[in-house]
Amino acid sequence: MNPFPIEPASLYVGDLHPDVTEAVLFEIFSTVGPVASIRVNRDALTRRSLGYAYVNFHNSQDADRALESLNYTNILGKPCRIMWSQRDPSLRKSGTGNVFVKNLDKSIDHKALYDTFIAFGAIRSCKVAVDPSTGQSKGHGFVHFETQEAADLAVQKVNGMLLNGKQVFVGPFVRRMNSGAGHAERNFTNIFVKNLNLDVDEDKLREMFQQFGEITSSIVMRDETGASRGFGFVNFDNTESAKKAAEAMNGQNVGGDRPLFVGRAQKKAEREAELRSKFEHMKLERIQKYQGCNTYVKNIDDSIDEEKLKVEFSPYGTIVSCAIMKDDKGIPKGFGFVCFSTPEEAQKAVAEMNGKMLASKPLYVALHQRKDQRRAQLEAHIQQRQVPNGYSAAAGAGPAYAAAGAQPMYYPQPIPYGGRGQMMYAYGPPQQPPMYVRGAGQANGPPGSRGYPPGAAPGRPLMVPPGAAPGMPVQKYSQVPGPGRGNRGHAPGAGRGARAPAANGMPPAALPATMAQGVAPAAGTTPLTVQQEEQQKQLIGERLFPLVRSIVPETAGKITGMLLEMEIPSLLQLLESRQALDLRVAEATQVLVQAQAQAQATATSPTAASTATA
Repeated sequence: MNPFPIEPASLYVGDLHPDVTEAVLFEIFSTVGPVASIRVNRDALTRRSLGYAYVNFHNSQDADRALESLNYTNILGKPCRIMWSQRDPSLRKSGTGNVFVKNLDKSIDHKALYDTFIAFGAIRSCKVAVDPSTGQSKGHGFVHFETQEAADLAVQKVNGMLLNGKQVFVGPFVRRMNSGAGHAERNFTNIFVKNLNLDVDEDKLREMFQQFGEITSSIVMRDETGASRGFGFVNFDNTESAKKAAEAMNGQNVGGDRPLFVGRAQKKAEREAELRSKFEHMKLERIQKYQGCNTYVKNIDDSIDEEKLKVEFSPYGTIVSCAIMKDDKGIPKGFGFVCFSTPEEAQKAVAEMNGKMLASKPLYVALHQRKDQRRAQLEAHIQQRQVPNGYSAAAGAGPAYAAAGAQPMYYPQPIPYGGRGQMMYAYGPPQQPPMYVRGAGQANGPPGSRGYPPGAAPGRPLMVPPGAAPGMPVQKYSQVPGPGRGNRGHAPGAGRGARAPAANGMPPAALPATMAQGVAPAAGTTPLTVQQEEQQKQLIGERLFPLVRSIVPETAGKITGMLLEMEIPSLLQLLESRQALDLRVAEATQVLVQAQAQAQATATSPTAASTATA
């Protein structure tokens, strides 16, 4: 029977093979009755299956029949586990009606365990723990009854019984957080003894500790040759004796070079968790101690070592540590960290050293941020620029990019003039594509689209000078008939070799020579340092976009727009280092995929799907 009348036709299907898809489940469950919807839950980043799915039927009778007939059916070699979908997590996490079964025979699987306990009441879920690598049973399992009375009856009747020749233990399920370290620290009988002399055997170990109480067992661990490994275990009859021995013998020197370590015996997982917690605490203390004091230095020349870097930063305060990161071959990675004694010194170093030329490279200096902080800022930035259709507001249609605050840009075909192969740009060299100007109350768009400025024919983009502010008067250039073919594309009255007028009537001599003549400057000679920051990013973006497009063709516009939010020294490094570019593109792509997956998950959540089908 269905214990959840609120969602009478929704089933949870767990323990699925990673390759199971919605189509595979539909073929299986449609044999029982009409299926309303199926959804396999997947990882938001990798889109791999999480091993469970939801199957919604049109009526509860079909769902009930599927639960009875298809539970523990093999799907791609793995038996699935089916139960009623329960949206309220408090019922699952309360532990009511849940029992733990251990010392199971390896031959007992999910179905055999279910058949054993179904006699005591309705079961919500039944599972035998298995090794994911081998698929073999771990010898214990869980049975979740619908009522606590059925669970109590199962514990009373089955605990101590023989199942397949093995005596099983059945008891109430206790969560690890409730039965973990706190309970073990209060009640333990087994102690761990370290730094033993190599001549100490089991008898000598027992003699050391028998004064504290009755010992049930003692052992000295040995290697494959039989030699002592210098540690062992002593198990007492009661907790009081074990605590007394640990307190009295810990730190004592018993005829050896090193003092003994005596403490409660711990499992490997518990020791690892304790050490992990200890190191995390130490890390947080170190971070809080030097909060705001550590600076991140990037774009460091390979000729600069840690001593030279320390000398450059020493005028701004007391340096606690200075390090340049290197790879496994000892080659510098081009970035490092300089930690000062106070936040004020670090702020001063950032203000003075950021952008300073050091060995022909401009340094990028900023306060250090943890990786999770940087990722959170980038994700927040992406979400702010997210629009309802799932595309970034900075990314225009097609292969385009936009810097912060800039208009979306397109790449129309240049207009030929004069002879074949010659191109005319009214302002700027060919590296800088023309920008379509949006008129008052008109939308941006390609030629011929709605909102194209009046007076501009399709294929005739309006040209604006680099850095022109929105609303600046713009001169239009139209094709006029002339005496010869060479007259195409020139301003009215211009001859074959005439130059195009400059912006706002400015004579061409006032512009850089290469821009006034419409000739592309040689590679590497573009005056980036002379332009304003926005113009610099615009020029850098033109070089960066083809590189990004070669890595991620489909999202090149979005990724380029995201990268242009970086500082100019960082962008210059991306142009110089392909490895740094690949790393930044990968980080931006990951954030973009997470943002899109989050939007998709919000639109198609399991709750929404279940409500729609109900």
